[in-house]
Amino acid sequence: MYSHFYLRKGIVYVPTMGIMEKGFYRGIEPVAVASVSNSEALREALAATIARGNPTVPKLRRREWPPPVVLKYAGVKSWSAFERGMMLWSIEEKDGVWKVVGTRKGSDGAMVDDPDQTTTFPAGVSAHDVISRAIAIAQRAAHQYASN
Repeated sequence: MYSHFYLRKGIVYVPTMGIMEKGFYRGIEPVAVASVSNSEALREALAATIARGNPTVPKLRRREWPPPVVLKYAGVKSWSAFERGMMLWSIEEKDGVWKVVGTRKGSDGAMVDDPDQTTTFPAGVSAHDVISRAIAIAQRAAHQYASN
């Protein structure tokens, strides 16, 4: 299972991640939107998205991809506008091991996984515990961003 969520201007966007083929995902509907300060709404959004898993979506050539689904929810017209001030994390589960992975800008400007912002949970940890930690991470990041 692979999911991710964005934090931008105090709002968390959680798209469903459709799988095109092994290892290639794209955001699709439904998209959950919640204030970062509303822990219960965030918990519901993340839990529902994780429960949906990764539905199979048609494989598209790169030029056929629609604009990122989160743009309309954020009220912006381009990815570059959305990306300004945006933070991104993924939630991953493989063989019973969960991770929350933070990202940073790579040397080429693309978002890359940041090992310093990765939390790996011991086998057997519940999705509820992973979601709680993801919420705490997003809320702490929002607080730090607001105070800078």
